[in-house]
Amino acid sequence: MYYTIGEVSEMFDIPISTLRYYDKEGFFPDMERISGIRKFSENEIETLRIVDCLKKSKLEIKEIKQFIDWTRLGAKTYEERRDLFEQQKKNVQKEIEELEKTMSMLKYKSWYYEQAIKDGNEDRLHDMIPDKLPKEVREWYNHAHEEETK
Repeated sequence: MYYTIGEVSEMFDIPISTLRYYDKEGFFPDMERISGIRKFSENEIETLRIVDCLKKSKLEIKEIKQFIDWTRLGAKTYEERRDLFEQQKKNVQKEIEELEKTMSMLKYKSWYYEQAIKDGNEDRLHDMIPDKLPKEVREWYNHAHEEETK
């Protein structure tokens, strides 16, 4: 099955101009063209899934291009490709941890202001921080206030 550039643009919610750029950069070396019209196969769709994943993991386009180039070189670049994905896994894990810490602060502050609204002030809350907070709230508070580990 083949897809048009417009269909692929909709599938991935990326501009047609970006797909043309990827093609120009060599991301789709085996893409068929019929009368000059790009026909995206499952191979190109899978490449776009990988590109999307790598972009979401904060990899730069030039690094994604390097990955694409490695795929053309075959088995001799398996280690480089694996290492790239291993590094991106570490980067994404760090980002997840940072987001979890942010979520803890958001949960804590939402609870805090809900209590302040009920009380009409923050006096009781100030007396609770940090050891007299309810268990779950104390866990959010503590997680949100952990020192950065590098």
